[in-house]
Amino acid sequence: MSTASPSPDLRQRVAAVSSTEITAAIGVGGVVIAALLPAGGIEDGPVICPFRALTGLPCPGCGLTRSWVYLMHGDVGSALASNWFGPVLILAVIVLAVVSVRARLTRSRPADLDKLVKSPIVLGTFALFLAYGAVRLILTMTGAIPAI
Repeated sequence: MSTASPSPDLRQRVAAVSSTEITAAIGVGGVVIAALLPAGGIEDGPVICPFRALTGLPCPGCGLTRSWVYLMHGDVGSALASNWFGPVLILAVIVLAVVSVRARLTRSRPADLDKLVKSPIVLGTFALFLAYGAVRLILTMTGAIPAI
């Protein structure tokens, strides 16, 4: 028995998938999973953040999973209480998915992910995300807000 290698046509199609499309697909998968997870028990799940598991303190990304689950179940208040950037990140995933699908439908190449990540809007949003995480960390350490 011999194993056949993939056809050149298949290899070309796989290679034609851009990093933007892969990132959008992973993000959409995350949104779908968040919609499928029950919101009722999301607070009782395990701590999956290594920083929080070691220190007991939240990192900037702590609460994103809960935020997505709450948002996908229509609980905007709890989504924002879990992590303000949850809704922002879901919006970014939706925009990236729409851009990727549009590019496929028009048979054009989607925007390069490296260029998107280096855009002033994305860099500014990331800086705000880090600042939010730092403020939340300081407020948690001083007891001004409860640990998440």
